[in-house]
Amino acid sequence: MHDSCRPLGQSDLRVSPVAFGTWPIAGVTSLGVNHKDSIDTIRACADLGVNFIDTAYCYGPNGESETLLRTAIADHRDEFVIATKCGIHYNDAGKQTQDARPEQIRLECEESLQRLGTDRVELYYLHSPDPKVPVPESAGAIRQLIDEGKARYAGVSNCQLEQIEAFHAVCPLTAVQLPYNMLQRDIEQLTIPWCQKHDVAVVVYWPLMKGLLAGKLKQKSDLAADDNRLNYPMYQGEEWEQNMAFVKILRTIATACNQSVAAVVINWTIRQPGITAALCGAKRRWQLEESAAAMTWQLSERQMQTIDAAIKTRGKAAAKRMFQ
Repeated sequence: MHDSCRPLGQSDLRVSPVAFGTWPIAGVTSLGVNHKDSIDTIRACADLGVNFIDTAYCYGPNGESETLLRTAIADHRDEFVIATKCGIHYNDAGKQTQDARPEQIRLECEESLQRLGTDRVELYYLHSPDPKVPVPESAGAIRQLIDEGKARYAGVSNCQLEQIEAFHAVCPLTAVQLPYNMLQRDIEQLTIPWCQKHDVAVVVYWPLMKGLLAGKLKQKSDLAADDNRLNYPMYQGEEWEQNMAFVKILRTIATACNQSVAAVVINWTIRQPGITAALCGAKRRWQLEESAAAMTWQLSERQMQTIDAAIKTRGKAAAKRMFQ
């Protein structure tokens, strides 16, 4: 086990602070995904000290990410903490749809286990609360799966704090998964303090804001015309210019550290109070290598202060407030 591993909430699990997010290898929104590179990327986890892998029932119309995991780590299953999610699936029209009824959760869990080639997952998340199903009903279904040994611990993703509390009252939570990065820090207000109080792990996604904070983009033409990131306000107009100026400061720090900008951003992220792990998506080994490097060194206190000052100067970014 990598010496940087941390306790996952109150559980007996220890996880790497950089986790591998498998959404990109589902091939739904990422360009240039292929089977060989996806398998190689998953297998790189063991070499890089990444033992925490995050997937979901709906990562791919036919669960492509879960199936790839089975292929890649079948001989090393017990070396990894696997998290998957339920409550969203593809309908007959090929669109993602929410359904977190207890019977659907059970069906998805059974199918996820088959795809993954395992008899249990370490962490089972409600992917998103279903507006048609009371959260306590979904929580009860996951608690039953834990009682049966099909999942070891429970988590919720994409929930407001009152929904987190409602779930926790029925099925004690081990982890909460929400978006968080240098420019989207709303969960510091309510959710992170609640999780700290109840010893619940906080696992964050979008630490690089879909690549915006990775340091590779320098001008709009670096993005393909059909790249869906162009639909995000942070990638448009004056917001884009302000973000590029902010990333320029990060690039200077990265040069001084002899690290990538991505490693600087992720190192900052996993050192924030209450953050247990950051999900880092990748479809190529080199991308995961950049992210995992964040576990091998630390920004100095002065560099942390410089980043915090730059965030303050940057001001509130044009991002929809989703969770607090």
